[in-house]
Amino acid sequence: MNSKLILLVIGCYLLTTGSAEQESRPTINDFTWLAGCWERSDTSRQFVEHWMKPSGGMMIGISHTVVRDKTREYEFLRILEQDNGDIYYIALPSGQKEAAFKLTTYNEKEAVFENPEHDFPQRIIYRLENDSSLVARIEGTSKGKERGVDFPMKRVKCD
Repeated sequence: MNSKLILLVIGCYLLTTGSAEQESRPTINDFTWLAGCWERSDTSRQFVEHWMKPSGGMMIGISHTVVRDKTREYEFLRILEQDNGDIYYIALPSGQKEAAFKLTTYNEKEAVFENPEHDFPQRIIYRLENDSSLVARIEGTSKGKERGVDFPMKRVKCD
């Protein structure tokens, strides 16, 4: 009788542990903290990123970099939840091919997307700071060297 009870307890534990892991898997709706308009600017450069709120299984974003009143870069962005629950960051930078990065790490203040096969970057990270600012970071290997670039931004009013 005791062995049956032990097996029952172990079985219940395994079932609830598996359920908890499945429930904790992020969905596109967990990215609402990224929605809105973000900006970094100084005397000669302005970097702006806009994200629409999650809808229809994705978020749509754009980025735009202006240096001395001329567009230097732009990018069309998507964060997409697939039918199987995987989440991808898909970027189409100016003058380049589209690239997809799979979500590998997530918590309520940080998302890490990776594509080890991509030239550079191999990782894209979004981190919400305690002061409600946002840091977008790209990192990986370029020309045989580890490299990382931070894009700190503040939330701004969307015009």
